[in-house]
Amino acid sequence: MQTEGPSRTALHTAAARAAHLIVDGEPVVFRDPFAYALLGECAEDYVRPHREMADHPVLAGLRAAVVTRGRYTEDRLAGAVRRGVRQYVILGAGLDTYACRSASGPVEVFEVDHPGTQRWKREAMARAGLPEPPRLTYVPADMETGECPVDRLVAHGFDLARPAFASWLGVTVYLTREAVARTLAGLGRLAPGSEIVMDHLLPEALRGPRAKAYAETLMPLVAEGGEPWLTFLSPREAADLLEEHGFEVVEQVPEGDAAGPALRERTDALAGSEISVITHARRRA
Repeated sequence: MQTEGPSRTALHTAAARAAHLIVDGEPVVFRDPFAYALLGECAEDYVRPHREMADHPVLAGLRAAVVTRGRYTEDRLAGAVRRGVRQYVILGAGLDTYACRSASGPVEVFEVDHPGTQRWKREAMARAGLPEPPRLTYVPADMETGECPVDRLVAHGFDLARPAFASWLGVTVYLTREAVARTLAGLGRLAPGSEIVMDHLLPEALRGPRAKAYAETLMPLVAEGGEPWLTFLSPREAADLLEEHGFEVVEQVPEGDAAGPALRERTDALAGSEISVITHARRRA
């Protein structure tokens, strides 16, 4: 990935959230009113393909993946907050805007990502006139190089004694399997009752026709852009990794079911690629 700016993945993910509100019909699956502004002067360059080819299966699949995993995660986060959780960790946060959208809420947000992405984001927020959210802490870390995100979190004020909710979305496929396992080992130090939502792409043998077509189109493009797909996990493999590090699986949901009728019963082009699964797990006592 780039070291002095956001990854292309972070930019395309923000563009997918922005484009969803522009090109897709009702019902809105996930509403991010800040994504377009955060992209700044490059916003239209990234959103234009969605405007011009909204029904292209790769673009529609990308939007579906981004908004459904966002919707699923923040619905589960809301449940955790109702149960008293007040720490939210976003691993590989990219240009996530939860802290902006919930600035008046009770949740302390810790965004973990590469320092280059974080610098670019903070500058982009300033250019867009978005104030720094009062409960947001940036935690620079590079999970691929062996930095333990939990050590970095603690160094930035995170309280290991209190339960937390963590999201890890659109990231594991870009890491080696060793880095995925190492990160989960660190998260195994979270307080009992902590929760995590992570998504993972299915290995080739488990992909249906739509997922295979999506992968065949997108894999060469992301590799050419310097961010190749590296790790694929079956639902069983993801569950085994989580259980090995102290988590019990609460639910595993195919991407197409993650937003319920809001995605399944649409009449527009928005449709999942069926290549990913979302796993929700809880830290055992």
